[in-house]
Amino acid sequence: MSTDRRTLLADTAITVLADAGIRGLTHRAVDRAADLPAGTTSAYYRTRQALLTALVRRLVALDQAELERMGELLPVPRSPAELAAGIGELIRARLTGEGRRRTLARYACAVESVHDPALREILVPRENRARRSVCDFLAAQGVADAEERTVWLLHCVDGLVFDRLVNGGGVREAEIAGLVAAALR
Repeated sequence: MSTDRRTLLADTAITVLADAGIRGLTHRAVDRAADLPAGTTSAYYRTRQALLTALVRRLVALDQAELERMGELLPVPRSPAELAAGIGELIRARLTGEGRRRTLARYACAVESVHDPALREILVPRENRARRSVCDFLAAQGVADAEERTVWLLHCVDGLVFDRLVNGGGVREAEIAGLVAAALR
């Protein structure tokens, strides 16, 4: 069984989930979206659970790669304004293009994981270069509980992304700056 075919099916499943929702995620829908013969997806992922698990693993891998890339490309923040600018880049990436699709799929999977501990375990936030950069900045600014504040700040950013994804609009720079300021207090 080809790894490339499995990756194609998982990527396609992310798109189907983002476009059609959790009820629209079926083996047939993935076959159609991937332009593959009927039964292909079920040959690689026999059950819906297997398909959903592969989708979540791929989603996490793509997200981690994006966060590592962002951590490499964006300079280590030296000021609250630079941290806010980096967070703004992450938010834009999560609300536009393929990032938007992955965000929609991520939230659908998060809701599904309430009833599925195995999925929840896969979705647990992981260490990455971007997260470490935020924590290191907060620690350098004298924040005593930098790890906890990093988690808090990133949860707040996630909440902004969710709100804008559901309700539309962008995130204003002042909102991000306010969150950074609160994390520094």
